[in-house]
Amino acid sequence: MSHSPIDPRRRTLSAGLGALLAAPGLVGAQTAAPRWKPERPITIYNPFAVGGITDMHLRFLGERVGRILGQPVLVEARAGAAGTLAPAALMSAKSDGHTLACYTINSLRYPHYQSVNWHPTRDFSFITGLSSYTFALVVRADSPWKTVEDLFAAGKADPEKYTYGTSGIGGSGHLMMLEIEQVVGSRFTHVPYKGGAEWMQALMAGHINFLADASQWGPFVDDGRCRILAMVTEQRLPRYANITTLKERGINAVGQSPYGLVGPKDLPPAIVQSLYDAFEEAGKDPGVQTLLDRFVQVPWRRNPAEYRQFAEQYFVSVKPLLVKAGLAKP
Repeated sequence: MSHSPIDPRRRTLSAGLGALLAAPGLVGAQTAAPRWKPERPITIYNPFAVGGITDMHLRFLGERVGRILGQPVLVEARAGAAGTLAPAALMSAKSDGHTLACYTINSLRYPHYQSVNWHPTRDFSFITGLSSYTFALVVRADSPWKTVEDLFAAGKADPEKYTYGTSGIGGSGHLMMLEIEQVVGSRFTHVPYKGGAEWMQALMAGHINFLADASQWGPFVDDGRCRILAMVTEQRLPRYANITTLKERGINAVGQSPYGLVGPKDLPPAIVQSLYDAFEEAGKDPGVQTLLDRFVQVPWRRNPAEYRQFAEQYFVSVKPLLVKAGLAKP
């Protein structure tokens, strides 16, 4: 289940032209386009619950982007519908750069099986890729299941009895589990939440039996409150080098779920470029990687053209998986 988008405005100068521009008297004649400056605070809609890694990441970047662009960046939760409510809210926003949304890979799946009033690629301006979630099967430290085989055996012996949490129906974690169930023959009951902060509370309170989603669980594993039964990654992570992947156990399921920022349709190129530049600059702060490391995430940097290319390709390629999972019609 791997999910794998040159900026069309990027200018490349030949060596000859570069020499001309460097010549005395010509340098002053060539000036960079002025950076767009917002006229009021920028709002970013967060697709998941307050307090989750996505929320923290957006706030961390927003604080620094605010200093770069000279206006505060506010993060507002619009959680629900597998993370698609945030970008959907842009349908009523002006294309002036003051309203953005965090856009997850779920928004490229949801329209295949739910009626929505937006198109996942045509109705958005793609600005920048940010990061990618890391997936695992995680239980509380006191869980009776010591291995992932124990978990699968329980799901065979008592189908639907045991519950797992994810970010929503059709989300990366849900699709991942549907694939796993088809391979191992187990059956579990899916419980959707609005984000990692909520599903961690549910797991720790005993409301669900395990997690099958992104790495909000990182600090809980590190301090011993939770255990990873298996990583759902291409290969083992150095941080958890002793924990095997499902692929090593012959289950070809990999959870990868990148996210980034989009704006309303037809956002002027100068605004897109200025926002991209500002978030790219903010992303170089060492504190960003420290935050991502805490929650076992990896950077997923894409410029506007690369992000759009990824989105357009994935939107088409993911449909067969959704049909196989019984979520979408052929």
